[in-house]
Amino acid sequence: MSLVVHHLEDSRSQRVLWILEELGLPYEIKHYKRHPRTMLAPPELKRIHPLGKAPTVTHDDRVLVETGAVLEYLVDLADGRFGPPTEGDRQRWRQFMHYAEGSLMPPLLTILVINKLGPLGWPARKPLQALFAPHLRFLNDELAQRDWIAGDAISAADVMLSFPMEAAGTRTDMSGYPHIAAWLARIHARPAYQRALEKGGPYAYVKP
Repeated sequence: MSLVVHHLEDSRSQRVLWILEELGLPYEIKHYKRHPRTMLAPPELKRIHPLGKAPTVTHDDRVLVETGAVLEYLVDLADGRFGPPTEGDRQRWRQFMHYAEGSLMPPLLTILVINKLGPLGWPARKPLQALFAPHLRFLNDELAQRDWIAGDAISAADVMLSFPMEAAGTRTDMSGYPHIAAWLARIHARPAYQRALEKGGPYAYVKP
């Protein structure tokens, strides 16, 4: 099996490294660096896929993009490990697999972009924070009910949510969401997560 993660620093592809470490699947990493001024991915990634985005994963003759789709592919490759904790959790698992990028990332990405604008973006910060706060309350309430987002065991849904929650922690006030903080601490303590950080290189969304 030839499985290669085309990994961009400080990107969503860190999640792919983490789940691969959890699953114990053999893989290689090809590292890419952002442009120092624009912070965009380098053009070399477009040689792998026309969109030139990370994560991109190649597996033999397949080219895989979109984090959720990549993670589902890897769960299937690993005979269902990190899938729904139980059959009764399947719908919740599926919901959070899509929620992470479909509902949670768009307002957060807007906040990240506005923050990069400096004073020009200041007028938009407060209303954007107000739009994002319901997501934090929702996730905090969910994690008050169980240790992991889809059920009583960790799954790919937790992996999917990790990046937006880590990014949120660098841009928003998370002090009022103790269950999210405890969940992130559980994630960051996992040996597989630590191995993924070591192999992936610099990652701005987790304090060293």
